[in-house]
Amino acid sequence: MDHVEAELYTDGGNDAVVRLPGRRFPGVLLQGDSLHILRNDLAEVAEACERGALTEARHSADLLLTNLDALLTRYEDALRQHGIPRPY
Repeated sequence: MDHVEAELYTDGGNDAVVRLPGRRFPGVLLQGDSLHILRNDLAEVAEACERGALTEARHSADLLLTNLDALLTRYEDALRQHGIPRPY
C-alpha cells in the first residue's frame, strides 16, 4: 500500500472528485457499496433484457442513466468550479 496526497475537489461523500498524483485530470472515487449498487443496477437491465421484459429493462436503464448523469454533472461542476477543462 502506498500513502499519497490527493487533491479533493468536492466533499468526500460517496462519489468524491479527486486528482491523484501524476494524473492530469481528476476522477471520481466511488465507495465500494456505491460501486456494488451500480453493478447491480446494470445487472437488472441485462436480466430484464434476457427475459424479454423490455419495458422493465427500459425503466431500469432510465434509472441507471439518471444516476450516471447526476454523477457526471457532479464531476463536470467540480471541474468548472476549479477551472479545469473536461478531458472529453
